[in-house]
Amino acid sequence: MSVKSEPPTTGRGRRTRAALIQAGREAFEEQGFEAVRIDDVCARARVSHGTFYTYFDSKERLFREVAAAVVGEMFAASVVGDAAPGDPRARIAEANRRYLRAWAANARLVRMVEHAALSNDAFRELLLELREVFVRRGAEGLRRLQEQGLADPGLDPRLTAVMLGGMVEHFAHVWLDLGEHTDETIAVDLLTTLWARAIGLTPASTGEVSG
Repeated sequence: MSVKSEPPTTGRGRRTRAALIQAGREAFEEQGFEAVRIDDVCARARVSHGTFYTYFDSKERLFREVAAAVVGEMFAASVVGDAAPGDPRARIAEANRRYLRAWAANARLVRMVEHAALSNDAFRELLLELREVFVRRGAEGLRRLQEQGLADPGLDPRLTAVMLGGMVEHFAHVWLDLGEHTDETIAVDLLTTLWARAIGLTPASTGEVSG
């Protein structure tokens, strides 16, 4: 899937498109995907219908862009970078902590995409594409640990990233959406212990994981 046209090349065009995406995000968060009309988005962005269709050919296309923007923000927010240099376990813990916080900030839209994916093949494709961003990062991190002799070399990096990422994602849903009561520190520590044991990371291991 792709948007209707290439991103605008003028400053004004980029600002208008960004305003539509922001207006769409606010509308989807407040009203839900099904209830939102293009009229609602245009009113929020203060543009005409004609302007909307210059950038998006449907509400679905706009929703795709909103979802991609949200996942981009979540990905950036969960990057560890230099926050926990050296120690793989500390970096895994920091990545888990940041992911949970990013989920908390965007839970409604994430669930909206997942719900739409159950009955719409295009949104299912979108959801898989967006999840792949996180899977790829996890797989690359595990592969580096394997190359350094710090993780089980027999594990398939991508499939392991899918499974362990799914564990963290599902916990985020149960904790933040369904109201499972636990402290963030306890949750992060246990998720990290499960992740570290699953990949065969020893307590004394040192090195870098993907941030």
